[in-house]
Amino acid sequence: MDTLDQGSLIGLLVFLALASAFFSASKSAVLGLDRQQLRELASQGSLGAKRINALLKRPQRLFGSLLLGNSLALMFGAAVAGLLGLRLRGEPGLFGAVAALLIVWLIVATLLPRSIAARHPQALAFACAGPLKIAVKLLYPPFWLLDRIAGALLRLVGIRPPPQGENLSGEESPPEEIDEVLPEQRQHLLLGILDKMTVDDIMIPRNEVEGIDLNDDIERIVAQLRSTSHTRLPVFRGDINQIEGILHMRRIARLLTRDQLTKDALRGVCHEPYFVPENTPLSVQLMNFQKHKRRIGIVVDEYGEVLGICALEDLLEEIVGQFHSSDDSQDADIQTQPDGTQVIDGAAHVRDINRALGWQLPVEGPRTLNGLITEALEGIPDSGVCLKIGRYRLEILQAAENRATRVRVWLAPRPDQG
Repeated sequence: MDTLDQGSLIGLLVFLALASAFFSASKSAVLGLDRQQLRELASQGSLGAKRINALLKRPQRLFGSLLLGNSLALMFGAAVAGLLGLRLRGEPGLFGAVAALLIVWLIVATLLPRSIAARHPQALAFACAGPLKIAVKLLYPPFWLLDRIAGALLRLVGIRPPPQGENLSGEESPPEEIDEVLPEQRQHLLLGILDKMTVDDIMIPRNEVEGIDLNDDIERIVAQLRSTSHTRLPVFRGDINQIEGILHMRRIARLLTRDQLTKDALRGVCHEPYFVPENTPLSVQLMNFQKHKRRIGIVVDEYGEVLGICALEDLLEEIVGQFHSSDDSQDADIQTQPDGTQVIDGAAHVRDINRALGWQLPVEGPRTLNGLITEALEGIPDSGVCLKIGRYRLEILQAAENRATRVRVWLAPRPDQG
């Protein structure tokens, strides 16, 4: 670069900044796409959608290439800026030029492109699809080589590198569980469903959470542990907002059989609680469960208040429909009567009811049948009250503690069916 004049160096610096902006904007735009809509557009013949869809089938190639491209642009940009500073003001200008570059680079090549991509992800991603394809072809071979060298160095110091494809963040790569549960041709449908649902849709609300209160007597705690059907339980002190850990029953089985369980021993075998922000999309949470190697998360709001718990098993039920394990209690929530009506637990989730019975109760609002009834009545449910929600007729059989506990539900015939 010593042979380049000042104008050429400035031009090269601008080119590198634009390249970095391209890589940053492309990554943000691709991550902001609705996967279901992307596949639909691809099936309709959209060239940009087809190209992006093809790139996303191998996410490590795509995001690894973008990472390398952005890193190279920044590295060479710093070198060019330093050279310009030396030529203009000598050694003092070197540090000033690099510092100024980093500030301008952060705004022009990172924050601004990402902001634009967040507002117009589809248009930007489709516009960048062609250049992205070329960039991946050029940059992935050196990225692959550097990745292998890094893996070899890690092994030399006794660290096992992650398997291929696991070194991307949870936001960048689709979860491996999807490949194991569904065939490839149905993955687009799954991703579309999970993108539209959040942990709030599957969580067990805090008033229904079974947990261990360390303020209880040890005798009561032991009795609760021996009678529970759960394998994992939250452990708290006085209130679930004061949660101290997650207990796996396997870790205290020996102490229980020998009557040696103490509160200190119980607390000592608990895992640290794993907190999940409310409204986290299920597609993101599935990957986060995998990333953090957890099966239960504590859902909290913006103030840190516990809203409930979400479990990996509940999330996977949205993928495969419903687990049919021996301890499955869903059938107990829905009881078919001889006259064809259904007697349903008020705490049953509306989505579970729809899935089990093939119904179409509203799922956009309240998540439980009791919540649906409370919203429709605009008041506290009471025994004997009958109401109508769409084509569904409901009769509250039992109500307790300001909520409907048992409800008879049936589907009214269409008018043209008499």
